[in-house]
Amino acid sequence: MTMQANAVSLTGMDGSSPAQALGSTRVHKILQAVEEGFERQVAFLTEIVQSPSLRGNEAGVQRIVADALSERGYKVDRFAIDERLIGVDPAFSPMNTQLRDTGVVIGTREAERGGGRSLALNAHVDVVPTGPEQRWKYPPYSAKREGDWLYGRGAGDMKAGLCANLFALDALEAAGLKLKGQVQIQSVIEEEVTGNGAAMVLAAGYKADAVLISEPTDEKLVAANTGVMKFAITVQGVPAHPFEVARGRSAIDVAYRTIEQLRVLESRWRSQHSEAGELFDAVDNPIALTIGTISGGEWLASVPSECRFEGRIGFYPHEDVSARAKEFEEFVEDAFQTDTFLAGCPRPEIEWVGVKQGGFVLEPGSQAESCLAMAHRTADGEGRSLERFVMPCYLDASVFARHGGMTSLVYGPVAEAIHAVDERVSLASLKHVTKTIALFAAAWCGVEDA
Repeated sequence: MTMQANAVSLTGMDGSSPAQALGSTRVHKILQAVEEGFERQVAFLTEIVQSPSLRGNEAGVQRIVADALSERGYKVDRFAIDERLIGVDPAFSPMNTQLRDTGVVIGTREAERGGGRSLALNAHVDVVPTGPEQRWKYPPYSAKREGDWLYGRGAGDMKAGLCANLFALDALEAAGLKLKGQVQIQSVIEEEVTGNGAAMVLAAGYKADAVLISEPTDEKLVAANTGVMKFAITVQGVPAHPFEVARGRSAIDVAYRTIEQLRVLESRWRSQHSEAGELFDAVDNPIALTIGTISGGEWLASVPSECRFEGRIGFYPHEDVSARAKEFEEFVEDAFQTDTFLAGCPRPEIEWVGVKQGGFVLEPGSQAESCLAMAHRTADGEGRSLERFVMPCYLDASVFARHGGMTSLVYGPVAEAIHAVDERVSLASLKHVTKTIALFAAAWCGVEDA
Protein backbone atom coordinates (compact mmCIF):
# COMPACT_ATOMS: atom_id res chain seq x y z
CA MET A 1 0.00 0.00 0.00
CA THR A 2 1.40 3.41 -0.89
CA MET A 3 1.97 6.07 1.72
CA GLN A 4 -0.85 8.17 0.30
CA ALA A 5 -3.25 5.23 0.50
CA ASN A 6 -2.13 4.53 4.07
CA ALA A 7 -2.68 8.12 5.07
CA VAL A 8 -6.30 7.99 3.96
CA SER A 9 -6.97 5.56 6.81
CA LEU A 10 -6.01 7.99 9.56
CA THR A 11 -8.68 10.21 11.09
CA GLY A 12 -7.92 13.40 12.97
CA MET A 13 -9.25 15.01 16.12
CA ASP A 14 -12.49 16.07 14.47
CA GLY A 15 -12.96 13.01 12.27
CA SER A 16 -11.42 14.81 9.32
CA SER A 17 -9.56 13.10 6.53
CA PRO A 18 -5.81 12.53 6.91
CA ALA A 19 -5.06 15.18 4.31
CA GLN A 20 -6.73 17.63 6.66
CA ALA A 21 -5.44 16.03 9.88
CA LEU A 22 -1.84 14.96 9.23
CA GLY A 23 -1.32 14.67 5.53
CA SER A 24 0.74 12.08 3.69
CA THR A 25 3.96 14.07 4.01
CA ARG A 26 3.73 14.22 7.79
CA VAL A 27 2.80 10.54 7.99
CA HIS A 28 5.84 9.66 5.91
CA LYS A 29 8.12 11.79 8.08
CA ILE A 30 6.82 10.19 11.28
CA LEU A 31 7.28 6.64 10.02
CA GLN A 32 10.73 7.46 8.66
CA ALA A 33 11.76 9.02 11.97
CA VAL A 34 10.86 5.82 13.83
CA GLU A 35 12.94 3.82 11.37
CA GLU A 36 15.94 6.13 11.75
CA GLY A 37 15.77 6.14 15.54
CA PHE A 38 15.13 2.46 16.03
CA GLU A 39 18.67 1.31 16.79
CA ARG A 40 18.88 3.99 19.49
CA GLN A 41 15.57 2.69 20.79
CA VAL A 42 16.90 -0.88 20.98
CA ALA A 43 20.02 0.42 22.75
CA PHE A 44 17.83 2.14 25.34
CA LEU A 45 15.74 -1.01 25.77
CA THR A 46 18.95 -2.97 26.32
CA GLU A 47 20.05 -0.50 28.99
CA ILE A 48 16.83 -0.66 31.00
CA VAL A 49 16.49 -4.45 30.73
CA GLN A 50 20.04 -4.70 32.09
CA SER A 51 18.88 -2.70 35.12
CA PRO A 52 17.09 -5.30 37.30
CA SER A 53 13.89 -3.89 38.74
CA LEU A 54 12.31 -6.44 41.03
CA ARG A 55 9.82 -5.13 43.54
CA GLY A 56 11.40 -2.51 45.78
CA ASN A 57 14.48 -2.23 43.55
CA GLU A 58 13.12 -0.08 40.75
CA ALA A 59 15.08 3.04 41.73
CA GLY A 60 17.94 2.33 39.32
CA VAL A 61 15.81 1.95 36.22
CA GLN A 62 13.64 4.88 37.24
CA ARG A 63 16.74 7.08 37.39
CA ILE A 64 17.55 6.05 33.82
CA VAL A 65 14.00 6.91 32.74
CA ALA A 66 13.98 10.22 34.60
CA ASP A 67 17.32 11.21 33.07
CA ALA A 68 16.09 10.31 29.59
CA LEU A 69 13.00 12.47 30.08
CA SER A 70 15.02 15.38 31.46
CA GLU A 71 17.44 15.25 28.54
CA ARG A 72 14.47 15.55 26.19
CA GLY A 73 13.09 18.59 27.95
CA TYR A 74 10.15 17.03 29.76
CA LYS A 75 9.12 18.40 33.12
CA VAL A 76 9.92 15.46 35.39
CA ASP A 77 7.99 14.63 38.55
CA ARG A 78 9.02 11.82 40.92
CA PHE A 79 7.03 10.67 43.92
CA ALA A 80 6.65 7.68 46.21
CA ILE A 81 3.48 5.74 46.90
CA ASP A 82 1.64 7.35 49.80
CA GLU A 83 0.77 4.35 51.97
CA ARG A 84 -1.64 6.49 54.00
CA LEU A 85 -4.05 6.28 51.08
CA ILE A 86 -4.34 2.50 51.31
CA GLY A 87 -7.73 1.65 52.76
CA VAL A 88 -8.87 5.24 52.23
CA ASP A 89 -8.74 5.77 48.47
CA PRO A 90 -10.63 2.96 46.64
CA ALA A 91 -8.11 3.07 43.78
CA PHE A 92 -5.48 1.60 46.12
CA SER A 93 -5.08 -2.08 46.98
CA PRO A 94 -3.68 -3.70 50.16
CA MET A 95 0.11 -3.63 50.36
CA ASN A 96 2.09 -5.53 53.00
CA THR A 97 5.54 -4.32 51.94
CA GLN A 98 7.11 -0.93 52.62
CA LEU A 99 8.77 0.45 49.50
CA ARG A 100 11.73 2.73 50.08
CA ASP A 101 13.86 4.65 47.58
CA THR A 102 11.54 3.89 44.71
CA GLY A 103 8.51 5.47 43.14
CA VAL A 104 6.71 6.78 40.08
CA VAL A 105 8.30 8.93 37.37
CA ILE A 106 6.22 11.16 35.10
CA GLY A 107 7.48 13.36 32.30
CA THR A 108 5.08 16.06 31.09
CA ARG A 109 5.25 18.23 28.01
CA GLU A 110 2.73 21.04 27.66
CA ALA A 111 1.42 22.21 24.32
CA GLU A 112 2.68 25.65 23.40
CA ARG A 113 -0.64 26.92 22.09
CA GLY A 114 -3.06 24.20 23.13
CA GLY A 115 -6.25 23.27 21.39
CA GLY A 116 -5.61 19.53 21.31
CA ARG A 117 -6.60 16.57 23.41
CA SER A 118 -4.29 15.35 26.17
CA LEU A 119 -2.68 11.92 26.21
CA ALA A 120 -0.91 9.78 28.80
CA LEU A 121 1.45 7.02 27.68
CA ASN A 122 1.88 4.57 30.53
CA ALA A 123 4.19 1.64 31.27
CA HIS A 124 5.43 -0.17 34.36
CA VAL A 125 9.05 -1.01 35.11
CA ASP A 126 8.62 -3.53 37.92
CA VAL A 127 9.30 -7.13 36.91
CA VAL A 128 8.66 -10.58 38.38
CA PRO A 129 11.45 -12.89 39.65
CA THR A 130 13.45 -14.84 37.07
CA GLY A 131 13.26 -18.29 38.64
CA PRO A 132 16.36 -20.51 38.34
CA GLU A 133 18.72 -18.56 36.09
CA GLN A 134 20.41 -21.71 34.81
CA ARG A 135 17.20 -22.57 32.96
CA TRP A 136 17.50 -19.44 30.80
CA LYS A 137 19.10 -19.55 27.36
CA TYR A 138 20.90 -16.30 28.22
CA PRO A 139 21.35 -14.62 31.62
CA PRO A 140 17.98 -13.02 32.38
CA TYR A 141 19.32 -9.47 32.64
CA SER A 142 21.79 -9.70 29.75
CA ALA A 143 19.33 -8.26 27.19
CA LYS A 144 20.80 -10.56 24.56
CA ARG A 145 19.71 -9.81 20.99
CA GLU A 146 19.22 -12.81 18.71
CA GLY A 147 17.70 -12.21 15.31
CA ASP A 148 14.36 -10.51 15.73
CA TRP A 149 14.23 -11.18 19.47
CA LEU A 150 15.63 -9.38 22.49
CA TYR A 151 15.77 -11.62 25.55
CA GLY A 152 15.53 -10.66 29.19
CA ARG A 153 13.29 -10.39 32.21
CA GLY A 154 11.06 -7.39 31.60
CA ALA A 155 11.98 -7.14 27.92
CA GLY A 156 8.40 -7.88 26.94
CA ASP A 157 6.56 -7.13 30.16
CA MET A 158 6.92 -4.31 29.72
CA LYS A 159 10.08 -2.29 29.18
CA ALA A 160 9.69 -2.56 25.41
CA GLY A 161 6.38 -0.75 25.82
CA LEU A 162 8.06 2.01 27.79
CA CYS A 163 10.57 2.41 24.96
CA ALA A 164 7.76 2.52 22.41
CA ASN A 165 6.10 5.35 24.34
CA LEU A 166 9.28 7.39 24.65
CA PHE A 167 10.60 6.91 21.14
CA ALA A 168 7.21 7.42 19.50
CA LEU A 169 7.25 10.97 20.85
CA ASP A 170 10.91 11.29 19.86
CA ALA A 171 9.86 10.47 16.30
CA LEU A 172 7.32 13.28 16.26
CA GLU A 173 9.99 15.74 17.31
CA ALA A 174 12.43 14.35 14.75
CA ALA A 175 9.73 14.77 12.12
CA GLY A 176 9.52 18.46 13.00
CA LEU A 177 6.12 18.26 14.70
CA LYS A 178 4.72 19.49 18.00
CA LEU A 179 1.64 18.11 19.71
CA LYS A 180 -1.28 20.46 20.30
CA GLY A 181 -2.26 18.69 23.52
CA GLN A 182 -0.43 17.93 26.76
CA VAL A 183 1.38 14.60 26.77
CA GLN A 184 2.58 12.56 29.74
CA ILE A 185 4.99 9.64 29.84
CA GLN A 186 4.23 7.66 32.97
CA SER A 187 6.71 5.12 34.32
CA VAL A 188 5.08 3.34 37.27
CA ILE A 189 5.87 0.63 39.77
CA GLU A 190 3.74 -1.97 41.60
CA GLU A 191 1.76 -3.12 38.56
CA GLU A 192 2.78 -6.72 39.17
CA VAL A 193 1.56 -6.77 42.77
CA THR A 194 -0.87 -4.05 43.84
CA GLY A 195 -1.53 -1.55 41.07
CA ASN A 196 -0.76 1.21 43.54
CA GLY A 197 1.66 2.91 41.16
CA ALA A 198 -1.22 3.71 38.81
CA ALA A 199 -3.41 4.65 41.77
CA MET A 200 -0.72 7.08 42.93
CA VAL A 201 -0.64 8.69 39.48
CA LEU A 202 -4.32 9.56 39.91
CA ALA A 203 -3.84 10.61 43.52
CA ALA A 204 -1.09 13.00 42.40
CA GLY A 205 -3.58 14.65 40.05
CA TYR A 206 -2.41 13.30 36.70
CA LYS A 207 -5.21 12.69 34.22
CA ALA A 208 -5.62 12.88 30.46
CA ASP A 209 -8.34 12.57 27.85
CA ALA A 210 -6.99 9.09 27.09
CA VAL A 211 -4.30 6.77 28.40
CA LEU A 212 -2.48 4.20 26.30
CA ILE A 213 -0.70 1.40 28.18
CA SER A 214 1.75 -0.43 25.95
CA GLU A 215 1.56 -3.88 27.56
CA PRO A 216 2.62 -6.82 25.36
CA THR A 217 -0.67 -7.67 23.64
CA ASP A 218 0.54 -9.12 20.30
CA GLU A 219 -0.48 -5.84 18.64
CA LYS A 220 -4.11 -6.30 19.67
CA LEU A 221 -6.36 -4.04 21.71
CA VAL A 222 -7.67 -5.19 25.08
CA ALA A 223 -11.47 -5.05 25.08
CA ALA A 224 -11.87 -6.12 28.70
CA ASN A 225 -10.03 -7.60 31.65
CA THR A 226 -11.13 -9.45 34.74
CA GLY A 227 -11.07 -8.19 38.27
CA VAL A 228 -8.37 -9.73 40.47
CA MET A 229 -7.81 -10.32 44.18
CA LYS A 230 -4.50 -11.47 45.65
CA PHE A 231 -4.56 -13.28 48.98
CA ALA A 232 -2.54 -15.19 51.53
CA ILE A 233 -3.98 -17.92 53.76
CA THR A 234 -2.22 -19.30 56.81
CA VAL A 235 -3.49 -22.59 58.23
CA GLN A 236 -2.58 -24.44 61.42
CA GLY A 237 -2.08 -28.15 61.96
CA VAL A 238 -1.33 -30.32 64.99
CA PRO A 239 2.44 -30.91 65.31
CA ALA A 240 3.67 -34.32 66.33
CA HIS A 241 6.72 -36.61 66.38
CA PRO A 242 6.87 -39.34 63.70
CA PHE A 243 6.48 -42.11 66.32
CA GLU A 244 3.01 -40.75 67.18
CA VAL A 245 2.11 -39.36 63.78
CA ALA A 246 -1.54 -40.39 64.16
CA ARG A 247 -1.95 -37.78 66.88
CA GLY A 248 -0.87 -35.00 64.55
CA ARG A 249 -2.40 -33.27 61.57
CA SER A 250 -0.12 -31.84 58.92
CA ALA A 251 -0.61 -28.14 58.25
CA ILE A 252 0.67 -28.80 54.72
CA ASP A 253 -2.09 -31.35 54.19
CA VAL A 254 -4.57 -28.82 55.57
CA ALA A 255 -3.28 -26.26 53.08
CA TYR A 256 -3.66 -28.67 50.16
CA ARG A 257 -7.20 -29.51 51.24
CA THR A 258 -8.01 -25.80 51.48
CA ILE A 259 -6.72 -25.28 47.95
CA GLU A 260 -8.93 -28.16 46.75
CA GLN A 261 -11.90 -26.38 48.30
CA LEU A 262 -10.93 -23.13 46.60
CA ARG A 263 -11.10 -24.96 43.28
CA VAL A 264 -14.80 -25.47 44.03
CA LEU A 265 -15.20 -21.72 44.47
CA GLU A 266 -13.25 -21.12 41.25
CA SER A 267 -15.62 -23.40 39.35
CA ARG A 268 -18.64 -21.68 40.85
CA TRP A 269 -17.44 -18.22 39.87
CA ARG A 270 -16.59 -19.37 36.35
CA SER A 271 -20.20 -20.42 35.83
CA GLN A 272 -21.67 -17.15 37.13
CA HIS A 273 -21.59 -14.93 34.06
CA SER A 274 -22.24 -11.32 34.87
CA GLU A 275 -23.08 -8.44 32.57
CA ALA A 276 -19.79 -8.74 30.67
CA GLY A 277 -19.03 -12.39 31.38
CA GLU A 278 -19.92 -13.50 27.86
CA LEU A 279 -16.89 -11.62 26.55
CA PHE A 280 -14.75 -14.32 28.13
CA ASP A 281 -16.53 -17.37 26.69
CA ALA A 282 -13.53 -18.16 24.47
CA VAL A 283 -11.09 -17.95 27.40
CA ASP A 284 -10.21 -21.31 28.93
CA ASN A 285 -10.40 -20.10 32.52
CA PRO A 286 -11.21 -16.42 33.10
CA ILE A 287 -11.25 -16.82 36.89
CA ALA A 288 -7.89 -18.61 37.08
CA LEU A 289 -7.25 -19.47 40.69
CA THR A 290 -3.46 -19.60 40.91
CA ILE A 291 -1.46 -20.63 43.95
CA GLY A 292 1.88 -18.92 43.46
CA THR A 293 3.82 -19.66 46.64
CA ILE A 294 3.56 -22.12 49.51
CA SER A 295 5.74 -22.59 52.58
CA GLY A 296 5.25 -24.61 55.71
CA GLY A 297 6.68 -26.81 58.35
CA GLU A 298 9.39 -26.38 60.93
CA TRP A 299 11.45 -29.58 60.77
CA LEU A 300 11.84 -32.32 58.15
CA ALA A 301 11.01 -35.06 60.68
CA SER A 302 8.00 -33.43 62.37
CA VAL A 303 4.35 -33.15 61.48
CA PRO A 304 4.19 -29.49 60.45
CA SER A 305 2.39 -26.98 62.62
CA GLU A 306 1.80 -24.12 60.15
CA CYS A 307 1.59 -23.56 56.41
CA ARG A 308 1.03 -20.39 54.39
CA PHE A 309 0.18 -20.10 50.71
CA GLU A 310 -0.37 -17.10 48.44
CA GLY A 311 -2.41 -16.80 45.29
CA ARG A 312 -4.82 -14.86 43.16
CA ILE A 313 -8.32 -15.35 41.86
CA GLY A 314 -10.24 -13.45 39.20
CA PHE A 315 -13.84 -12.43 38.69
CA TYR A 316 -15.82 -11.00 35.81
CA PRO A 317 -15.97 -7.27 35.04
CA HIS A 318 -18.75 -5.20 36.62
CA GLU A 319 -18.77 -7.47 39.70
CA ASP A 320 -18.17 -5.70 42.99
CA VAL A 321 -14.77 -6.43 44.46
CA SER A 322 -15.95 -6.00 48.05
CA ALA A 323 -18.79 -8.48 47.53
CA ARG A 324 -16.44 -11.01 45.95
CA ALA A 325 -13.90 -10.60 48.76
CA LYS A 326 -16.62 -11.18 51.36
CA GLU A 327 -17.84 -14.26 49.49
CA PHE A 328 -14.27 -15.60 49.36
CA GLU A 329 -13.78 -15.15 53.09
CA GLU A 330 -17.13 -16.71 53.94
CA PHE A 331 -16.44 -19.67 51.66
CA VAL A 332 -13.13 -20.45 53.37
CA GLU A 333 -14.69 -20.08 56.83
CA ASP A 334 -17.54 -22.40 55.83
CA ALA A 335 -15.12 -25.00 54.43
CA PHE A 336 -13.40 -25.24 57.81
CA GLN A 337 -16.74 -26.03 59.40
CA THR A 338 -18.22 -28.46 56.86
CA ASP A 339 -15.26 -30.32 55.36
CA THR A 340 -14.56 -33.42 57.45
CA PHE A 341 -10.78 -33.08 57.07
CA LEU A 342 -10.70 -29.37 57.88
CA ALA A 343 -13.29 -29.39 60.64
CA GLY A 344 -11.66 -29.01 64.02
CA CYS A 345 -8.61 -27.22 62.65
CA PRO A 346 -7.89 -23.74 63.99
CA ARG A 347 -9.54 -20.92 62.11
CA PRO A 348 -7.47 -19.95 59.04
CA GLU A 349 -6.01 -16.47 58.70
CA ILE A 350 -6.92 -14.72 55.45
CA GLU A 351 -4.93 -11.67 54.29
CA TRP A 352 -5.36 -9.48 51.26
CA VAL A 353 -1.81 -8.84 50.09
CA GLY A 354 -2.01 -7.23 46.64
CA VAL A 355 -4.34 -6.19 43.86
CA LYS A 356 -7.94 -6.05 44.99
CA GLN A 357 -9.50 -4.40 41.98
CA GLY A 358 -12.42 -4.81 39.62
CA GLY A 359 -12.03 -5.29 35.89
CA PHE A 360 -13.04 -2.99 33.07
CA VAL A 361 -14.68 -3.12 29.67
CA LEU A 362 -13.66 -0.86 26.80
CA GLU A 363 -16.98 -0.13 25.18
CA PRO A 364 -16.71 -0.16 21.36
CA GLY A 365 -17.02 3.02 19.38
CA SER A 366 -14.81 5.46 21.27
CA GLN A 367 -12.90 8.07 19.29
CA ALA A 368 -9.68 6.93 20.92
CA GLU A 369 -10.11 3.35 19.75
CA SER A 370 -11.02 4.46 16.24
CA CYS A 371 -7.95 6.68 16.11
CA LEU A 372 -5.68 3.87 17.35
CA ALA A 373 -7.18 1.41 14.87
CA MET A 374 -6.45 3.74 11.98
CA ALA A 375 -2.92 4.39 13.23
CA HIS A 376 -2.30 0.66 13.57
CA ARG A 377 -3.47 0.02 10.01
CA THR A 378 -1.44 2.90 8.61
CA ALA A 379 1.77 1.89 10.37
CA ASP A 380 1.39 -1.71 9.31
CA GLY A 381 1.89 -1.17 5.60
CA GLU A 382 -0.38 -4.13 4.88
CA GLY A 383 -3.61 -2.58 6.08
CA ARG A 384 -4.27 -5.09 8.87
CA SER A 385 -7.23 -4.26 11.07
CA LEU A 386 -6.79 -3.83 14.81
CA GLU A 387 -8.12 -6.91 16.61
CA ARG A 388 -9.86 -6.86 19.98
CA PHE A 389 -9.37 -9.51 22.64
CA VAL A 390 -9.84 -9.97 26.38
CA MET A 391 -7.24 -10.59 29.11
CA PRO A 392 -8.14 -12.59 32.22
CA CYS A 393 -5.65 -10.75 34.39
CA TYR A 394 -5.05 -7.47 36.20
CA LEU A 395 -4.19 -4.37 34.16
CA ASP A 396 -3.48 -0.84 35.37
CA ALA A 397 -6.08 0.23 32.81
CA SER A 398 -8.71 -0.80 35.36
CA VAL A 399 -7.48 1.84 37.78
CA PHE A 400 -7.53 4.61 35.18
CA ALA A 401 -10.90 3.57 33.77
CA ARG A 402 -12.72 2.81 37.03
CA HIS A 403 -11.27 5.49 39.27
CA GLY A 404 -10.07 8.13 36.82
CA GLY A 405 -12.90 7.98 34.30
CA MET A 406 -10.34 7.85 31.50
CA THR A 407 -10.57 6.12 28.15
CA SER A 408 -7.99 3.37 28.64
CA LEU A 409 -6.33 1.62 25.71
CA VAL A 410 -4.00 -1.36 26.22
CA TYR A 411 -1.95 -2.12 23.12
CA GLY A 412 1.63 -3.22 22.67
CA PRO A 413 4.17 -5.49 20.97
CA VAL A 414 4.46 -9.21 20.44
CA ALA A 415 6.31 -10.90 23.29
CA GLU A 416 6.80 -14.49 24.37
CA ALA A 417 7.40 -16.26 27.70
CA ILE A 418 6.42 -13.28 29.84
CA HIS A 419 6.63 -14.23 33.54
CA ALA A 420 8.46 -17.36 32.34
CA VAL A 421 11.88 -18.62 31.28
CA ASP A 422 13.45 -16.90 28.25
CA GLU A 423 11.13 -13.90 28.14
CA ARG A 424 11.65 -12.04 24.86
CA VAL A 425 10.15 -9.32 22.69
CA SER A 426 9.94 -9.11 18.91
CA LEU A 427 11.88 -6.10 17.68
CA ALA A 428 9.98 -5.96 14.39
CA SER A 429 6.75 -5.78 16.35
CA LEU A 430 8.21 -3.17 18.67
CA LYS A 431 9.02 -0.99 15.66
CA HIS A 432 5.48 -1.33 14.31
CA VAL A 433 3.97 -0.50 17.70
CA THR A 434 6.23 2.54 18.02
CA LYS A 435 5.03 3.77 14.63
CA THR A 436 1.43 3.18 15.66
CA ILE A 437 1.79 5.09 18.92
CA ALA A 438 3.51 7.97 17.14
CA LEU A 439 0.71 8.24 14.57
CA PHE A 440 -1.93 7.81 17.26
CA ALA A 441 -0.45 10.59 19.41
CA ALA A 442 -0.24 12.90 16.41
CA ALA A 443 -3.82 12.27 15.33
CA TRP A 444 -5.27 12.23 18.85
CA CYS A 445 -3.60 15.36 20.16
CA GLY A 446 -3.22 17.16 16.85
CA VAL A 447 0.08 18.47 15.55
CA GLU A 448 1.64 21.60 14.17
CA ASP A 449 5.01 22.19 12.53
CA ALA A 450 7.78 23.01 14.94
